[in-house]
Amino acid sequence: METIVVFSHLRWDFVYQRPQHLLSRLLEHYDIIFFEEPEFNEEKVELRKSNPMQNLTVCRPVTPVKSPGFHADQMPYLRQMARSLKQDNSSPVVWFYTPMALPLLDEFKPGCVVYDCMDELASFKNPLPHLLEYEDELLRIADVVFTGGPSLYAAKVHRNPNVHCFPSSVDITHFRQALDRNIAHPDLRDLPRPRIGFFGVIDERIDLDLVGQIADSHPEWQLVMVGPVAKIDPATLPRRPNIAYMGQQSYNVLPQYLAAWDVCLMPFAMNESTQFISPTKSLEYMAAELPIVSTPIKDVVSLHSDVVEIAADAKAFITAIEHVLARDKNESHRKIRTMRDKVSRTSWAATAQKMHDLIQQSGQRRHQNADVALLPESNSVRTSRVAGSRKQAG
Repeated sequence: METIVVFSHLRWDFVYQRPQHLLSRLLEHYDIIFFEEPEFNEEKVELRKSNPMQNLTVCRPVTPVKSPGFHADQMPYLRQMARSLKQDNSSPVVWFYTPMALPLLDEFKPGCVVYDCMDELASFKNPLPHLLEYEDELLRIADVVFTGGPSLYAAKVHRNPNVHCFPSSVDITHFRQALDRNIAHPDLRDLPRPRIGFFGVIDERIDLDLVGQIADSHPEWQLVMVGPVAKIDPATLPRRPNIAYMGQQSYNVLPQYLAAWDVCLMPFAMNESTQFISPTKSLEYMAAELPIVSTPIKDVVSLHSDVVEIAADAKAFITAIEHVLARDKNESHRKIRTMRDKVSRTSWAATAQKMHDLIQQSGQRRHQNADVALLPESNSVRTSRVAGSRKQAG
């Protein structure tokens, strides 16, 4: 089997999302090495390996460098670790989730370079220096680029000749378990109704003031927030008697939480970090056939405003929740029919297969043009190019 080496800013055992959905299905075609960002240890240097699935090796670098992620200070250690993954005469597919890992490409003779752009990382809190310059370079040399939604596609389509839009999909069978409301998670069975829920990472993309205002507006509503708190101070979370923070939960039990809810929330802040997001949970909520209320995230509006209630401020958001709780059966059935149609037209398996086909085609083109423009630059040339970009920007 061919090999894919993936460089990711997300850990495999973090929230189960786009990378895990896609790569677990691509294991049918490839051996996959998932290379995570480093973990700090003052006394150790090692590459920890685990095999959570057949044909999947997760590599976690451990270094004595405190600089986060794929920072330049980490590269002397990471280069050596990446070099140790090479196989004789192999030309792996090299797949990037973060442009910051681009210098590690020089340790391979890639058969294809893939950039799966699932987020605009430069807009997130505390981005690493020179992220944009590295992304410019990655977009220049990538053989194929995937984007996680139409907004990202519009932002990247003119920056590479082979860009394809693959919005988030859904594991229909998994989330349709929630249609059996009797499987409600034990932690919520005694909670009064109505129950209004959210699952996902709780970070700078969540409008915490909005969450607090929703709770204050109706003390009888029970807000359930499922997911890890990341990159923000937990002390900033709104604390109310009717808000329950459940922490990170296994992907396997998410249908049990959905089965216990009456309304699903997407209370995203409208800021730089959410300008290009395309929430995976949109279709996961729909598979459970529950009402959904969201702030006006661009991709949610363009893809799902026919079934998702869109609310631009706290007053409108609260009114929308009141409305969906009071829906009559006819309106609910109309929305559910549309939801069923949407989720039936997509799947992670179909998305992964289309990506596999594009990777094979792009790899063939790279091979045919091996002596021309698609060969990656040496690190010295790349460093010079990025340095030149910095000088112009500075």
